[in-house]
Amino acid sequence: MADATVARWHGDNYQARVFWENALNLLLPHSCVVEVTFEADGPKAFDDVIVTYDPPVARSGPNRISAEYHQIKWHVETGGRFGYKNFTKPDFIGARSFSLLERLQQARRAVSTSAQFTLLTTYRIKDGDPLAALISGNDKTLLVERLFDGTTDRSRMGKVRKCWREHLDLEDDDQLRAVVHGLRVVDSHRSLRELRDHINLKAEAAGILSCNAADSDFRYDELARQLKVRKLYALNRQSLMQFCEEEGLLKERSTAPDNFLPVAIRSFLGPAADIVGAAPEDTLLLTDDFRQRYLQEGREWQRDIRPKVERFLRAVVKKSAKLRLILDAHASIAFLAGTVLHLKSGVETHLVQKGRVGTRTWRIDDDSDAKGDRFEIEEEQLGKGRDIAIAISVSQPTASQVRAYLAAKLPGVSKLISCSMPTGPGQRSIAGGEHAATLAEQISNHARAVKEYDPDAVIHVFPAAPNSLLFYLGQHDQAMAPCIVYEFDFDRQANKTYQPSFMID
Repeated sequence: MADATVARWHGDNYQARVFWENALNLLLPHSCVVEVTFEADGPKAFDDVIVTYDPPVARSGPNRISAEYHQIKWHVETGGRFGYKNFTKPDFIGARSFSLLERLQQARRAVSTSAQFTLLTTYRIKDGDPLAALISGNDKTLLVERLFDGTTDRSRMGKVRKCWREHLDLEDDDQLRAVVHGLRVVDSHRSLRELRDHINLKAEAAGILSCNAADSDFRYDELARQLKVRKLYALNRQSLMQFCEEEGLLKERSTAPDNFLPVAIRSFLGPAADIVGAAPEDTLLLTDDFRQRYLQEGREWQRDIRPKVERFLRAVVKKSAKLRLILDAHASIAFLAGTVLHLKSGVETHLVQKGRVGTRTWRIDDDSDAKGDRFEIEEEQLGKGRDIAIAISVSQPTASQVRAYLAAKLPGVSKLISCSMPTGPGQRSIAGGEHAATLAEQISNHARAVKEYDPDAVIHVFPAAPNSLLFYLGQHDQAMAPCIVYEFDFDRQANKTYQPSFMID
């Protein structure tokens, strides 16, 4: 009974934190969020948190989103899995009579066609389930064009359509399309701790008090409950500012302001709708060049993406020599950013790094180096060519996949350098900015030594590492060049292997 009570508390806190994660956007100067509603009147089952945008925001697909309705499902453990058939079962959403799809059908009749409906859950989609191929790696929306691919009901996607269509008692696929368009499935969402860290970061950006990381409680959980007690279900900027003032949350402005200019580069969309603290004129959006995480047909990394990134960064450097860089972007773009903001550029850069422990600002002087290990570096002779490959295994193992790619595509590579952490790959292998910079320097020094007798040898870089490490590695481009950075198909929606991106010379 006690465990059930704690689980219920955690579930309530999780929903409260998703609310605050969105509500704090009301206080950010360049946000499109104009109202956030918490457990109020809305379409049944999609009324946990409602976010209204003005102007409407762009997501995957041609239509802009004016409002987003959330159903939030937190679970004690993260091992749960679900597939497309669960959307037809009421118990999947803790109901007795109506399934997720039935609630979605009802909601679609009640609100604007420009609305989006989001299932946000800590569970994950089953490996191999057709649903996994239907969720955009870009922003988690349902890939309607892939579901309605023109195949028969006997096909893989046809079985999904038939299951959902018959469950909703619909006559044809056109009626099903009208129900499911705009559905968003955010699986494996942030943990309670990650949400806490993200809210603290947004609170700092919004000029209100954050909570001490050492405290057992988190004040914003209780404040959400007080909003319900006071029947303040819907907040706009003015009402939220008034509430913060009444609760003593407004932070006094420091006499020594933070002089770092927030700058963002975004090549894909994550679950959050806003980039914390970056003004539109200081944000480079490359999402039109990509479909999910893949280049749009007809686009090229070197011809289309590289000039945009370089022009953007050279322009913002004219505004400030101190940048807080937010990289919701491919690893190759992080590396390229480092080549522009290189060690002799005179630019001081703080990096906003996302991970399992939340969103942190990594600095070159954050004293994290003493907490982290160094790479274990192994060299493997492959052939008689002159090129060199570097496999960087931080978040994922890479050596075996790189070896297979080299054998198939790059016979001119003579040596494979494998850089791995002594404790094995993991999402928390790097302690912070100083540690990441040290690891980047370790790779750079090793590459310089290997290229000593053949400075024109091309280095092929295959990374599975945080963007911050790639940025710091890019700052050593003079030691690495000429080099080519590769992107891996981690979503396994395309070629399931590596693709070259930028040639840095």
